[in-house]
Amino acid sequence: MFDIVLFEPEIPPNTGNIIRLCANTGAQLHLVKPLGFKLEDKQLKRAGLDYHEFANIQVYENWDACKTKLAGKRMFAMTTKGSHNYAEVQFKAGDVFVFGPETRGLPEEIRNEFAHDHRLRLPMLSNSRSLNLSNSAAVVLYEAWRQINFELGV
Repeated sequence: MFDIVLFEPEIPPNTGNIIRLCANTGAQLHLVKPLGFKLEDKQLKRAGLDYHEFANIQVYENWDACKTKLAGKRMFAMTTKGSHNYAEVQFKAGDVFVFGPETRGLPEEIRNEFAHDHRLRLPMLSNSRSLNLSNSAAVVLYEAWRQINFELGV
């Protein structure tokens, strides 16, 4: 299916919502440390309800370990500094969507690891700063899944 990477997520309810999103779509969730919370956090569990047991979650000590695990997959950086609109991309099963921390987004050095056409943004009004992390993940994941006719597997 698809993979979602949260690089150094900070807010437990956002990650909890994304756990629930992944459990309901078959996407795999990858969390890159340091995390801004403990995986046992009650807000994380509350937002994810009882979906934790249905989600496939991997935790990595650092970005390099995550990249190694996902090597060979097509990866997209999701960023307000993206050069391409996410809706203009033809997604494929197995694609990876990388999101940065809620308060600062993906660091420049990580964004620069992605080709310009793999730095994607969600459209917003010009005076807007950013969208909620879990909402952004849902928008992108459902668009990608829609493009492959909501097929499961991979």
